Amino acid sequence: MATSTSDPTATYLGAVASGDADAVRDLFAGEPLIEDPRHGRVAGDGPMRLFVAAQEAWMRDSQITLELIRTTIAPNRSLTEWLAAPTVSGTRTELPIAVVGDRASATKVTAIRVYHSQWPLLHAHRLRGPILPEDPDLVIPDVVGEYMAALGAGDLAGSLSVFEQDGYFREPSGGPYVYRGHEGILAAYGAFYKVGPIHLRHCTVIDDGVACGVEFIADAWGPHPFPSPQAGIGVYERGTSGLLCAARIYDDVDVDLGLLPA
Repeated sequence: MATSTSDPTATYLGAVASGDADAVRDLFAGEPLIEDPRHGRVAGDGPMRLFVAAQEAWMRDSQITLELIRTTIAPNRSLTEWLAAPTVSGTRTELPIAVVGDRASATKVTAIRVYHSQWPLLHAHRLRGPILPEDPDLVIPDVVGEYMAALGAGDLAGSLSVFEQDGYFREPSGGPYVYRGHEGILAAYGAFYKVGPIHLRHCTVIDDGVACGVEFIADAWGPHPFPSPQAGIGVYERGTSGLLCAARIYDDVDVDLGLLPA
């Protein structure tokens, strides 16, 4: 598991949770730029300070705890995954969070993008439009590229073939929406492909050789185009075999077809 306590994406949530706006400011090489699922785009020092104060109050009131999953560092970007545990209406729940940073150096970023579903918080989805442009020349490597090809074709056998025997797929809501082993993978992707292939446009790749994060724009599910394309990221972790031991998705895609898990 790759971790870095000095990488900006690994220190960002802790700084926000403490209400330390100066610490958040110090993560940026220039003016702060944060894309947040709950607050949208936060640009500039003044808006950032108001945002940090609001987020600190929400995280404190929700009694959020943070568990580090991993940090993935590539030359131009880094990515840290967390499993947050907020209290919602008196009940402890899971909130998977991914934080992406465009790196200016080993300790500074030019922008931070946060991804998580609203479902664990609101029991509803909230549309989130594209944050980044598609990169049509992007190359998605090895088994991760095979995963994307199967997803785009609605190929159940192909989706099964890219996972290790004990691999798992986790939906953005976490909690009960984790599907383990080939039986779980078949159940999850079998439900998805009843609707049809999942159409993604890819924006960035963040790959350290073990985990590969792919920021994307979700356009449509099967024959059903979304009213507006939606932003997200998937993280695909390779096991010792070279196949995927994990696929963790962070988005808030909502398809009201009555066929899909939440």
